[in-house]
Formats: sequence, C-alpha cells, structure tokens
Amino acid sequence: MDGWVTGIFVYIIVWWVVLFAVLPWGVRTPENPEPGMANGAPVEPHILRKFVATSIVALVVWLVIYAIAQSGLVSFRDMIKDM
Repeated sequence: MDGWVTGIFVYIIVWWVVLFAVLPWGVRTPENPEPGMANGAPVEPHILRKFVATSIVALVVWLVIYAIAQSGLVSFRDMIKDM
C-alpha cells in the first residue's frame, strides 16, 4: 500500500463491509412483540460484541490485503496502467 492513509481508508471500507456481514449473527426476534414494536426487531442486538467481532475480522482481512499488496503478487499500479 502507498501509505498509512491508504491503509486506514482500506481498513474502514473493509470494516463496514464486514459489519453488514456480522450484523445478522445471533439475532433473535421476540415471540410476542409489544404493540408498536417492529416484528423483525431483535430482542438483544449485542451491538458491542458485533463491533468487536467486526474489528477483529476486518483486521484479519486487512492484513491479508496488506500482505498481498506488499508481496508483489498483485500489482495494483500495473492494473491501472493497463486500463
């Protein structure tokens, strides 16, 4: 990667993509929702756990992306020049 700013932006994008994959984990809907409550609203969303899980999974994915970019197996600059 070109620098630490690029690395941060890539991590943020990966984090958001992973968050949307992690959000449905462990969601339970109430058997008898209260009046005015959405039918699909989770009983306990465990959002802090999901943020922690998202951060860990995103870090692993980012490290893989970083390793590939640094190894030279894939050159993103060559891809842009060929376009």
